[in-house]
Amino acid sequence: MRTLDPLSVDRNVPAAVGTVLDELLGRRLDESSAAHRRFASDIGERVVTFTVRGGRRRRSQLLWWSMRACGGGPAESEATLRAAAALELIQTCALIHDDVMDGSVLRRGRPSVHAAVDRQYGTQNHRRPFGTFGGAAAVLAGDLALAWADDTFVEALAKTPHARELSRVWRVMRTEMVAGQYLDLHTQATGSRSPGRAMRAAVLKTARYSAAHPLALGAILAGADREVVRELRRAGLCAGIAFQLHDDLLGAFGDPAVTGKPAGEDLREGKATYLVAVARSIVIRKGDKEALRLLDDVVGSIDAAEDEVARVLDLLITSGARDRVAARIERLCSRSMALLSSGPLSTRATGHIGRLLLESCGFTDATPRTRTAVPRADRWVGIPTSAIGGVR
Repeated sequence: MRTLDPLSVDRNVPAAVGTVLDELLGRRLDESSAAHRRFASDIGERVVTFTVRGGRRRRSQLLWWSMRACGGGPAESEATLRAAAALELIQTCALIHDDVMDGSVLRRGRPSVHAAVDRQYGTQNHRRPFGTFGGAAAVLAGDLALAWADDTFVEALAKTPHARELSRVWRVMRTEMVAGQYLDLHTQATGSRSPGRAMRAAVLKTARYSAAHPLALGAILAGADREVVRELRRAGLCAGIAFQLHDDLLGAFGDPAVTGKPAGEDLREGKATYLVAVARSIVIRKGDKEALRLLDDVVGSIDAAEDEVARVLDLLITSGARDRVAARIERLCSRSMALLSSGPLSTRATGHIGRLLLESCGFTDATPRTRTAVPRADRWVGIPTSAIGGVR
Protein backbone atom coordinates (compact mmCIF):
# COMPACT_ATOMS: atom_id res chain seq x y z
CA MET A 1 0.00 0.00 0.00
CA ARG A 2 1.28 3.43 -0.91
CA THR A 3 2.05 5.89 1.86
CA LEU A 4 0.77 9.32 0.97
CA ASP A 5 1.80 12.56 2.63
CA PRO A 6 -1.46 13.98 4.08
CA LEU A 7 0.05 17.46 4.34
CA SER A 8 0.47 17.56 0.57
CA VAL A 9 -3.16 16.49 0.14
CA ASP A 10 -4.24 19.16 2.65
CA ARG A 11 -2.91 21.84 0.31
CA ASN A 12 -5.33 20.86 -2.46
CA VAL A 13 -7.83 18.13 -1.65
CA PRO A 14 -9.83 18.39 -4.92
CA ALA A 15 -6.64 18.00 -6.97
CA ALA A 16 -5.61 14.93 -4.95
CA VAL A 17 -9.02 13.35 -5.47
CA GLY A 18 -8.77 14.23 -9.16
CA THR A 19 -5.45 12.40 -9.43
CA VAL A 20 -6.98 9.25 -7.96
CA LEU A 21 -9.97 9.55 -10.30
CA ASP A 22 -7.73 9.92 -13.34
CA GLU A 23 -5.89 6.73 -12.45
CA LEU A 24 -8.85 4.53 -11.62
CA LEU A 25 -11.16 5.83 -14.37
CA GLY A 26 -8.47 5.15 -16.95
CA ARG A 27 -8.60 1.50 -15.91
CA ARG A 28 -12.41 1.45 -15.90
CA LEU A 29 -12.50 2.93 -19.39
CA ASP A 30 -10.10 0.26 -20.64
CA GLU A 31 -12.48 -2.37 -19.25
CA SER A 32 -15.39 -0.67 -21.03
CA SER A 33 -13.48 -0.68 -24.32
CA ALA A 34 -12.80 -4.38 -23.90
CA ALA A 35 -16.56 -4.93 -23.65
CA HIS A 36 -17.40 -2.78 -26.71
CA ARG A 37 -15.83 0.30 -28.24
CA ARG A 38 -19.15 2.02 -28.99
CA PHE A 39 -20.30 1.48 -25.41
CA ALA A 40 -17.02 2.91 -24.15
CA SER A 41 -17.17 6.00 -26.36
CA ASP A 42 -20.88 6.76 -25.88
CA ILE A 43 -21.34 5.82 -22.23
CA GLY A 44 -18.02 5.13 -20.52
CA GLU A 45 -16.28 8.27 -21.76
CA ARG A 46 -19.26 10.42 -20.79
CA VAL A 47 -19.22 9.04 -17.25
CA VAL A 48 -15.49 9.71 -17.06
CA THR A 49 -15.78 13.24 -18.44
CA PHE A 50 -18.73 14.10 -16.19
CA THR A 51 -16.84 12.87 -13.13
CA VAL A 52 -13.40 14.34 -13.73
CA ARG A 53 -14.82 17.77 -14.60
CA GLY A 54 -16.76 17.51 -11.38
CA GLY A 55 -18.21 20.26 -9.30
CA ARG A 56 -16.74 21.71 -6.13
CA ARG A 57 -16.02 18.26 -4.67
CA ARG A 58 -17.44 19.34 -1.31
CA ARG A 59 -18.41 15.80 -0.29
CA SER A 60 -14.87 14.59 -0.96
CA GLN A 61 -13.41 17.49 0.97
CA LEU A 62 -15.75 16.91 3.90
CA LEU A 63 -14.71 13.26 3.99
CA TRP A 64 -11.01 14.14 3.90
CA TRP A 65 -11.15 16.88 6.52
CA SER A 66 -13.28 14.73 8.81
CA MET A 67 -10.58 12.05 8.67
CA ARG A 68 -7.95 14.70 9.43
CA ALA A 69 -10.05 16.26 12.21
CA CYS A 70 -10.18 12.87 13.92
CA GLY A 71 -6.42 12.39 13.85
CA GLY A 72 -6.01 10.45 10.61
CA GLY A 73 -2.67 10.65 8.84
CA PRO A 74 -0.45 8.79 6.36
CA ALA A 75 -1.88 5.35 7.15
CA GLU A 76 -5.41 6.45 6.31
CA SER A 77 -4.70 8.75 3.37
CA GLU A 78 -4.92 6.35 0.43
CA ALA A 79 -8.11 4.67 1.65
CA THR A 80 -9.66 8.06 2.29
CA LEU A 81 -8.87 9.36 -1.20
CA ARG A 82 -10.30 6.21 -2.76
CA ALA A 83 -13.44 6.54 -0.66
CA ALA A 84 -13.65 10.17 -1.79
CA ALA A 85 -13.35 9.07 -5.42
CA ALA A 86 -16.20 6.62 -4.84
CA LEU A 87 -18.31 9.50 -3.50
CA GLU A 88 -17.63 11.48 -6.67
CA LEU A 89 -18.81 8.56 -8.78
CA ILE A 90 -22.00 8.04 -6.81
CA GLN A 91 -22.64 11.77 -7.21
CA THR A 92 -22.21 11.30 -10.97
CA CYS A 93 -24.86 8.59 -10.86
CA ALA A 94 -27.24 10.77 -8.85
CA LEU A 95 -26.90 13.81 -11.09
CA ILE A 96 -27.20 11.94 -14.39
CA HIS A 97 -30.35 10.19 -13.20
CA ASP A 98 -31.71 13.39 -11.66
CA ASP A 99 -31.37 15.20 -15.00
CA VAL A 100 -33.32 12.43 -16.73
CA MET A 101 -36.10 12.52 -14.16
CA ASP A 102 -36.32 16.32 -14.21
CA GLY A 103 -35.86 16.62 -17.98
CA SER A 104 -32.96 19.01 -17.41
CA VAL A 105 -30.98 19.67 -20.59
CA LEU A 106 -28.10 21.48 -18.88
CA ARG A 107 -25.71 20.47 -16.12
CA ARG A 108 -22.73 22.58 -15.02
CA GLY A 109 -23.16 24.84 -18.02
CA ARG A 110 -22.99 21.96 -20.53
CA PRO A 111 -25.57 19.62 -22.08
CA SER A 112 -26.68 16.97 -19.62
CA VAL A 113 -25.78 13.40 -20.54
CA HIS A 114 -29.17 12.46 -21.96
CA ALA A 115 -29.33 15.70 -23.96
CA ALA A 116 -25.82 15.13 -25.33
CA VAL A 117 -26.65 11.60 -26.48
CA ASP A 118 -29.88 12.74 -28.13
CA ARG A 119 -28.00 15.54 -29.86
CA GLN A 120 -25.39 13.07 -31.12
CA TYR A 121 -27.99 10.76 -32.64
CA GLY A 122 -30.78 13.24 -33.42
CA THR A 123 -33.21 11.33 -31.22
CA GLN A 124 -34.68 14.22 -29.23
CA ASN A 125 -38.19 13.51 -30.52
CA HIS A 126 -38.00 9.71 -30.65
CA ARG A 127 -40.13 8.95 -27.64
CA ARG A 128 -39.87 5.74 -25.67
CA PRO A 129 -41.90 4.57 -22.64
CA PHE A 130 -39.26 6.11 -20.34
CA GLY A 131 -38.14 9.03 -22.52
CA THR A 132 -35.88 9.34 -25.53
CA PHE A 133 -32.93 7.18 -26.58
CA GLY A 134 -30.71 9.68 -24.76
CA GLY A 135 -32.78 9.26 -21.61
CA ALA A 136 -32.44 5.49 -21.72
CA ALA A 137 -28.70 5.75 -22.40
CA ALA A 138 -28.30 8.17 -19.48
CA VAL A 139 -29.99 5.69 -17.14
CA LEU A 140 -27.34 3.16 -18.15
CA ALA A 141 -24.60 5.77 -17.70
CA GLY A 142 -25.81 6.42 -14.17
CA ASP A 143 -25.90 2.69 -13.51
CA LEU A 144 -22.31 2.38 -14.74
CA ALA A 145 -21.21 5.25 -12.47
CA LEU A 146 -22.86 3.53 -9.50
CA ALA A 147 -21.14 0.22 -10.32
CA TRP A 148 -17.79 1.99 -10.58
CA ALA A 149 -18.49 3.78 -7.28
CA ASP A 150 -19.06 0.46 -5.52
CA ASP A 151 -15.95 -1.06 -7.11
CA THR A 152 -13.88 1.90 -5.96
CA PHE A 153 -15.27 1.78 -2.44
CA VAL A 154 -14.46 -1.91 -2.19
CA GLU A 155 -10.87 -1.06 -3.14
CA ALA A 156 -10.83 1.53 -0.35
CA LEU A 157 -12.10 -1.03 2.17
CA ALA A 158 -9.16 -3.28 1.41
CA LYS A 159 -6.85 -0.57 2.74
CA THR A 160 -8.52 0.05 6.11
CA PRO A 161 -9.22 -2.00 9.26
CA HIS A 162 -12.68 -0.39 9.57
CA ALA A 163 -14.29 -2.11 6.58
CA ARG A 164 -17.36 -3.48 8.35
CA GLU A 165 -18.64 -0.15 9.71
CA LEU A 166 -17.69 1.71 6.53
CA SER A 167 -19.67 -0.82 4.47
CA ARG A 168 -22.69 -0.32 6.68
CA VAL A 169 -22.64 3.46 6.27
CA TRP A 170 -22.12 3.14 2.50
CA ARG A 171 -25.13 0.82 2.18
CA VAL A 172 -27.36 3.11 4.23
CA MET A 173 -26.24 6.16 2.22
CA ARG A 174 -27.04 4.55 -1.14
CA THR A 175 -30.48 3.41 0.01
CA GLU A 176 -31.36 6.77 1.52
CA MET A 177 -30.24 8.61 -1.60
CA VAL A 178 -32.59 6.54 -3.78
CA ALA A 179 -35.41 6.76 -1.22
CA GLY A 180 -35.11 10.54 -1.06
CA GLN A 181 -35.20 10.85 -4.84
CA TYR A 182 -38.29 8.65 -4.98
CA LEU A 183 -40.06 10.67 -2.29
CA ASP A 184 -39.25 13.81 -4.29
CA LEU A 185 -40.86 12.28 -7.38
CA HIS A 186 -43.77 10.89 -5.37
CA THR A 187 -44.68 14.24 -3.86
CA GLN A 188 -44.69 15.83 -7.32
CA ALA A 189 -46.81 13.05 -8.81
CA THR A 190 -49.34 12.94 -5.97
CA GLY A 191 -49.41 16.66 -5.22
CA SER A 192 -48.36 16.14 -1.61
CA ARG A 193 -48.29 19.49 0.20
CA SER A 194 -47.00 18.45 3.61
CA PRO A 195 -44.04 20.41 5.04
CA GLY A 196 -43.11 17.25 6.94
CA ARG A 197 -42.96 15.16 3.77
CA ALA A 198 -40.92 17.86 2.01
CA MET A 199 -38.48 17.95 4.92
CA ARG A 200 -38.18 14.16 5.05
CA ALA A 201 -37.33 14.03 1.33
CA ALA A 202 -34.75 16.78 1.86
CA VAL A 203 -33.13 14.87 4.73
CA LEU A 204 -32.86 11.64 2.76
CA LYS A 205 -32.03 13.03 -0.67
CA THR A 206 -29.68 15.83 0.35
CA ALA A 207 -28.83 16.37 4.01
CA ARG A 208 -27.41 12.98 4.96
CA TYR A 209 -25.91 12.18 1.57
CA SER A 210 -24.30 15.60 1.06
CA ALA A 211 -22.83 16.16 4.51
CA ALA A 212 -23.70 13.75 7.32
CA HIS A 213 -22.52 10.55 5.65
CA PRO A 214 -19.28 11.97 4.17
CA LEU A 215 -18.33 13.29 7.61
CA ALA A 216 -19.17 9.96 9.23
CA LEU A 217 -17.13 8.03 6.66
CA GLY A 218 -14.09 10.24 7.23
CA ALA A 219 -14.31 9.88 11.00
CA ILE A 220 -14.66 6.09 10.79
CA LEU A 221 -11.64 5.87 8.46
CA ALA A 222 -9.62 7.62 11.16
CA GLY A 223 -10.84 5.19 13.81
CA ALA A 224 -12.86 7.80 15.75
CA ASP A 225 -15.06 6.58 18.58
CA ARG A 226 -18.84 6.38 18.19
CA GLU A 227 -19.54 9.61 20.07
CA VAL A 228 -17.28 11.64 17.79
CA VAL A 229 -18.83 10.06 14.70
CA ARG A 230 -22.29 10.83 16.05
CA GLU A 231 -21.50 14.50 16.71
CA LEU A 232 -19.96 14.97 13.27
CA ARG A 233 -22.98 13.29 11.70
CA ARG A 234 -25.30 15.64 13.60
CA ALA A 235 -23.29 18.69 12.50
CA GLY A 236 -23.49 17.49 8.91
CA LEU A 237 -27.20 16.80 9.14
CA CYS A 238 -27.97 20.32 10.37
CA ALA A 239 -25.89 21.92 7.62
CA GLY A 240 -27.23 19.47 5.02
CA ILE A 241 -30.82 20.44 5.77
CA ALA A 242 -29.82 24.12 5.61
CA PHE A 243 -28.18 23.42 2.24
CA GLN A 244 -31.43 22.01 0.82
CA LEU A 245 -33.48 24.89 2.23
CA HIS A 246 -31.06 27.35 0.67
CA ASP A 247 -31.41 25.46 -2.61
CA ASP A 248 -35.19 25.91 -2.31
CA LEU A 249 -34.68 29.67 -1.98
CA LEU A 250 -32.36 29.65 -4.99
CA GLY A 251 -34.96 27.74 -6.99
CA ALA A 252 -37.48 30.48 -6.30
CA PHE A 253 -35.47 33.69 -6.01
CA GLY A 254 -32.08 32.75 -7.44
CA ASP A 255 -30.14 34.93 -9.83
CA PRO A 256 -30.33 33.22 -13.25
CA ALA A 257 -26.69 34.17 -13.84
CA VAL A 258 -25.77 31.95 -10.88
CA THR A 259 -28.36 29.17 -11.06
CA GLY A 260 -28.40 28.83 -14.84
CA LYS A 261 -32.20 28.78 -14.99
CA PRO A 262 -34.97 31.38 -14.79
CA ALA A 263 -36.10 32.52 -11.34
CA GLY A 264 -39.19 30.60 -10.30
CA GLU A 265 -38.44 27.59 -12.50
CA ASP A 266 -38.88 25.20 -9.57
CA LEU A 267 -42.40 26.59 -9.12
CA ARG A 268 -43.35 25.77 -12.70
CA GLU A 269 -41.91 22.27 -12.33
CA GLY A 270 -43.99 21.74 -9.20
CA LYS A 271 -41.07 20.71 -7.01
CA ALA A 272 -42.35 19.90 -3.55
CA THR A 273 -40.07 22.28 -1.68
CA TYR A 274 -40.29 23.04 2.01
CA LEU A 275 -40.56 26.73 1.08
CA VAL A 276 -43.80 26.24 -0.87
CA ALA A 277 -45.17 23.82 1.72
CA VAL A 278 -44.62 26.42 4.47
CA ALA A 279 -46.33 29.11 2.39
CA ARG A 280 -49.30 26.84 1.81
CA SER A 281 -49.60 26.06 5.52
CA ILE A 282 -49.51 29.77 6.36
CA VAL A 283 -52.25 30.79 3.89
CA ILE A 284 -54.45 27.86 4.95
CA ARG A 285 -54.08 28.86 8.58
CA LYS A 286 -55.02 32.44 7.66
CA GLY A 287 -57.99 31.25 5.62
CA ASP A 288 -56.70 33.11 2.55
CA LYS A 289 -58.55 31.23 -0.19
CA GLU A 290 -57.34 33.52 -2.98
CA ALA A 291 -53.68 32.94 -2.08
CA LEU A 292 -54.27 29.19 -1.83
CA ARG A 293 -55.93 29.19 -5.25
CA LEU A 294 -52.94 31.04 -6.68
CA LEU A 295 -50.56 28.42 -5.34
CA ASP A 296 -52.72 25.58 -6.67
CA ASP A 297 -52.98 27.17 -10.11
CA VAL A 298 -49.35 28.15 -10.64
CA VAL A 299 -47.16 25.65 -8.77
CA GLY A 300 -46.69 22.71 -11.11
CA SER A 301 -48.00 24.56 -14.16
CA ILE A 302 -45.22 24.40 -16.73
CA ASP A 303 -47.05 26.97 -18.89
CA ALA A 304 -47.55 29.51 -16.09
CA ALA A 305 -47.11 33.09 -17.30
CA GLU A 306 -44.32 35.30 -15.98
CA ASP A 307 -46.75 37.55 -14.12
CA GLU A 308 -48.35 34.53 -12.42
CA VAL A 309 -44.97 33.25 -11.25
CA ALA A 310 -44.12 36.77 -10.06
CA ARG A 311 -47.33 36.82 -7.99
CA VAL A 312 -46.40 33.52 -6.33
CA LEU A 313 -42.89 34.79 -5.58
CA ASP A 314 -44.43 37.88 -4.02
CA LEU A 315 -46.74 35.65 -1.97
CA LEU A 316 -43.76 33.66 -0.69
CA ILE A 317 -42.40 36.96 0.63
CA THR A 318 -45.56 38.62 1.94
CA SER A 319 -46.80 35.45 3.66
CA GLY A 320 -43.57 35.31 5.65
CA ALA A 321 -42.64 31.88 4.26
CA ARG A 322 -39.35 33.08 2.78
CA ASP A 323 -38.22 34.74 6.00
CA ARG A 324 -39.27 31.71 8.03
CA VAL A 325 -37.12 29.45 5.86
CA ALA A 326 -34.21 31.91 5.97
CA ALA A 327 -34.39 32.01 9.77
CA ARG A 328 -34.38 28.24 9.94
CA ILE A 329 -31.29 28.11 7.72
CA GLU A 330 -29.41 30.36 10.11
CA ARG A 331 -30.49 28.37 13.16
CA LEU A 332 -29.41 25.13 11.53
CA CYS A 333 -26.04 26.55 10.53
CA SER A 334 -25.46 27.94 14.01
CA ARG A 335 -26.26 24.54 15.49
CA SER A 336 -23.92 22.85 13.03
CA MET A 337 -21.03 25.16 13.94
CA ALA A 338 -21.68 24.65 17.66
CA LEU A 339 -21.57 20.88 17.24
CA LEU A 340 -18.30 21.10 15.33
CA SER A 341 -16.71 23.12 18.11
CA SER A 342 -17.86 20.83 20.91
CA GLY A 343 -15.71 17.77 20.25
CA PRO A 344 -12.03 16.87 20.74
CA LEU A 345 -11.18 17.56 17.09
CA SER A 346 -8.39 19.31 15.23
CA THR A 347 -9.22 23.02 15.15
CA ARG A 348 -7.54 23.48 11.79
CA ALA A 349 -9.44 20.62 10.16
CA THR A 350 -12.80 21.59 11.66
CA GLY A 351 -12.22 25.12 10.36
CA HIS A 352 -12.11 23.66 6.85
CA ILE A 353 -15.26 21.62 7.56
CA GLY A 354 -17.08 24.68 8.86
CA ARG A 355 -16.13 26.72 5.80
CA LEU A 356 -17.31 23.97 3.43
CA LEU A 357 -20.62 23.55 5.25
CA LEU A 358 -21.33 27.28 5.29
CA GLU A 359 -20.37 27.65 1.63
CA SER A 360 -22.78 24.85 0.75
CA CYS A 361 -25.53 26.94 2.33
CA GLY A 362 -24.60 29.89 0.13
CA PHE A 363 -22.82 32.14 2.60
CA THR A 364 -20.31 34.43 0.90
CA ASP A 365 -18.35 35.00 4.11
CA ALA A 366 -17.82 31.37 5.02
CA THR A 367 -15.07 31.92 7.57
CA PRO A 368 -16.73 32.52 10.96
CA ARG A 369 -14.95 34.94 13.25
CA THR A 370 -15.61 32.49 16.05
CA ARG A 371 -16.01 28.77 15.67
CA THR A 372 -19.77 28.98 16.31
CA ALA A 373 -20.53 32.18 14.40
CA VAL A 374 -22.58 32.16 11.20
CA PRO A 375 -22.64 35.02 8.66
CA ARG A 376 -25.91 36.86 8.21
CA ALA A 377 -28.39 35.58 5.62
CA ASP A 378 -28.16 38.75 3.53
CA ARG A 379 -24.70 37.55 2.42
CA TRP A 380 -26.00 34.58 0.49
CA VAL A 381 -24.61 33.81 -2.95
CA GLY A 382 -27.00 33.94 -5.88
CA ILE A 383 -29.97 35.54 -4.11
CA PRO A 384 -30.37 39.27 -4.63
CA THR A 385 -30.31 41.22 -1.38
CA SER A 386 -33.74 42.64 -2.23
CA ALA A 387 -35.16 39.11 -2.03
CA ILE A 388 -33.91 38.50 1.52
CA GLY A 389 -35.66 39.87 4.56
CA GLY A 390 -33.87 41.28 7.56
CA VAL A 391 -33.34 37.92 9.19
CA ARG A 392 -31.09 37.91 12.22
